[in-house]
Amino acid sequence: MIELQNKIAELAEEAKKAELNDKAKLEEFRIKFLGSKGLVKQLFSELKTVPNENKREAGQHINSFKLFIEELFESAKDLVSEKSEKKEQIDFTRPGEAVLLGSRHPISLVREEIIAIFSKIGFVISEGPEIEDDWHNFSALNFPPEHPARDMQDTFFVEKGEKEMALRTHTSSVQVRIMENQKPPIRTISPGRVYRNEAISARAHCFFHQVEGLYIDKKVSFADLKQTLLYFAKDLFGEKAQIRMRPSYFPFTEPSAEVDVSCTLCNGKGCNVCKYTGWLEIMGCGMVDPNVLEACGIDSTIYSGFAFGMGVERIAQLKYRVNDLRLYSENDVRFLQQFKSAL
Repeated sequence: MIELQNKIAELAEEAKKAELNDKAKLEEFRIKFLGSKGLVKQLFSELKTVPNENKREAGQHINSFKLFIEELFESAKDLVSEKSEKKEQIDFTRPGEAVLLGSRHPISLVREEIIAIFSKIGFVISEGPEIEDDWHNFSALNFPPEHPARDMQDTFFVEKGEKEMALRTHTSSVQVRIMENQKPPIRTISPGRVYRNEAISARAHCFFHQVEGLYIDKKVSFADLKQTLLYFAKDLFGEKAQIRMRPSYFPFTEPSAEVDVSCTLCNGKGCNVCKYTGWLEIMGCGMVDPNVLEACGIDSTIYSGFAFGMGVERIAQLKYRVNDLRLYSENDVRFLQQFKSAL
């Protein structure tokens, strides 16, 4: 009996010294003393070794010890819970943390800006499939059978059953569909992704984005084309921007021209970006060839029109001074984070 009392006293002293300041230690204490195989259970199992005349007294000692341990555990549990609640409590007087904005891709930013500029002067958006047949991608646009663009080394061809299709090489195919299904006047822009079978480098990629425009109506002239593109350049690059048009060749326009804009970095004085010419090439354009109008069911003796096309990557390159086209598609977070504030 005396031995049991001494053991209970030692265990009580041990329990008093236990550090019960967190949930882990509290759980450890509970298992040690009050668990199914804990010390309290062991004490009760030792009752059978106590003489019958002392069992009642021994049982009272063990029950008192059990109550002491339970009270100690509950008190410590309340303190730990109170501390935890204080830690989790929100201080509404603290300054708020700024919510970080996500990044917008430069291609998306420039594409939407181009669309917004042309929307202000009545151009509507038209879209079409990225996998096209020969008629919409080549033939209707006056590409002769021997044209190099039809070669495997320039175009990605796709087999669709017995019909040979191709990943569109320009969004002019969308314009063909519009001309086939809509009567003039037509004023539309066709933004979208296009594909060319080219080696990937800092200056070229196998896919890129275009915005092509088309305007068809009675008495549309080259002067209308020039004024439209001058308006676009001034809106995109600033009021001081000027354009120049150089003779060129495209199968679907005649006459055709390349369009340069005055370098906004050096104000036309010459720098390494514009190769000291004061000009930067931004797009191709021209009057829609009568053969194209006729192929799409539009009377070329009544209607005329102009078309233009630009690479979105090229415009973004000039606007944000990006020197490597591969950056647009590599998903480098460091590159994309530069456009966080560009909304």
